[in-house]
Amino acid sequence: MSSSPVGRLGDYIREQREGAAISLRRLALDAGVSNPYLSQIERGLRKPSAEVLQQIAKGLRISAEQLYVRAGLLEERESGLAVESAVVSDSAISERQKRVLLDIYASFLSENAQADLHLGPPAAAAPNAAATKKSAKRPAAKKATGTPTTSKRSAKKSTTRSSTTRPTQRSTTARKAKKG
Repeated sequence: MSSSPVGRLGDYIREQREGAAISLRRLALDAGVSNPYLSQIERGLRKPSAEVLQQIAKGLRISAEQLYVRAGLLEERESGLAVESAVVSDSAISERQKRVLLDIYASFLSENAQADLHLGPPAAAAPNAAATKKSAKRPAAKKATGTPTTSKRSAKKSTTRSSTTRPTQRSTTARKAKKG
């Protein structure tokens, strides 16, 4: 790892990118910068602007504030205290809702701390894992069996269709009777 702030920023961006399984080209495209420029940022040769950092953060799906702190643009603060004070001071939600939000926030912090101990850095790969879990939960057996499934909705549609076609047939029959 590099000792300069710019180098540490680049190392951090690379770690986040690799942890999220995003290629250098993909992140450069998402951030609106060239591949060589992003590579130079990661190697600590260039110091990006706040705007570029914001675009990189968006591409990595992380907080831009994290990158600003790493780049030395912002001082690190106790994020937990800021979140808690924002929730407590919000007059748009009830006291019960505030307690629930703070409990959920505390559980997320605890979960992330445990994950960091077991897995190491980037939590940015979590959305990909969630998508994998969702796709794994989809039942493949229904598609493979080929047996038609009739739900209440499809049964209702077929009833509706048949009732809508009958009046048309009757009206055609009634017209023939009137003509003849």
